[in-house]
Formats: sequence, structure tokens, C-alpha cells
Amino acid sequence: MQKLVIASNNAGKLREFSHMLAPLGIEVLTQSQLGISEAEEPHVTFIENALAKARHVSLMSGLPALADDSGICVAALGGAPGVFSARYAGEPKSDQRNNQKLLQDMQGVTDRRAHYYCVLVLVRHADDPQPLIAEGEWHGEIAQESRGEGGFGYDPLFRVPELGKMSSELTPEEKHAISHRGQAMKVLLQRLKVA
Repeated sequence: MQKLVIASNNAGKLREFSHMLAPLGIEVLTQSQLGISEAEEPHVTFIENALAKARHVSLMSGLPALADDSGICVAALGGAPGVFSARYAGEPKSDQRNNQKLLQDMQGVTDRRAHYYCVLVLVRHADDPQPLIAEGEWHGEIAQESRGEGGFGYDPLFRVPELGKMSSELTPEEKHAISHRGQAMKVLLQRLKVA
């Protein structure tokens, strides 16, 4: 595999994927570079949405495609925002508004447990009957206020207790080593080697 299209327009995800795939010598293209529209994400599970995105981009590009569906799941909110993490505060998507809504929804809540979840799906072609699938979870808690300048999404609110830091305070290397996406990518890279 010499070329791979990332089924995302999220700049933060694209940076992370490019960084993690660079050592493999795979040329990483983005769907926007190829003029491919975003796929619909009508499903209530991460896996179904990731598969739909990967198949859509592979069909439109004629190339292998990698899709991620990920989000933050908060215990006290019954797993919300979950698959709706990117649009938690409605359209248009806004990290800042999503974070504000999560803080509002967590006011007075003592159970702050949360985890990021990521599923990666790689299809070699649009009709690939055996897509490569990998997942990862990263456990932490929702802070009382946002902090830090790095990362994206809910990173300014996601506290990593064992480090005493927010996800947004970690270097990219620190984050990739322990994050949900980093864990899923390690599994996917292992599967690519034996596939």
C-alpha cells in the first residue's frame, strides 16, 4: 500500500494520522485534497460510522481508505456525547461550543469519569469484505474548567489522572503514546504487517 486516503476533514485528526503513518512510507492524502465530500454518519455506533466513511472515500477515490470514528463518552451522561461528540452543541461543528455544553451538562455532577473511544477502519477497496478494524479507549475524567492549548475537541476538559494533566497539556508524542487513537493505530499497524 503506497497511498492511503484519510476519510476526514478534521485538521487535528489529519495531523495525528500523518504523524503516526509517516514511518511507514505511505503517502497520506486527505479527502478534501481529492475533492471528496464528507460521508453521512447516520449510525448510532462508532464502528458503523467509520465503515461508512471508509467505504465512501475508497469508492470515490479508487484508493485504500482509513476512517476513524471517535468521541468522548461520559459515565454520568449515559455515554453521551458518544457518536455525537463533534456535533454535541449542534451545527455548525464547534469545539468551543461543545466544551461549553459539556461543562454546563456536568454542573453539580460529582461522577466525572469519562473515556475517549476510537475505532479505525481501513478498507483496501470500497467493497473490501474483510476491512481491518482496530479500537482503543483512553480513560480519564472531565475537569471543572478547561485548561491547556494543545490538542483539539474535548482535550482541554479531559484530565488524565495518572499524569495530573489535561490532554491539551501533553506533547503530540505523549498523547500518541497513550491516547485512544494512538492505541487503535498501534493495533492497526500490527494488523497491516500481517495482512
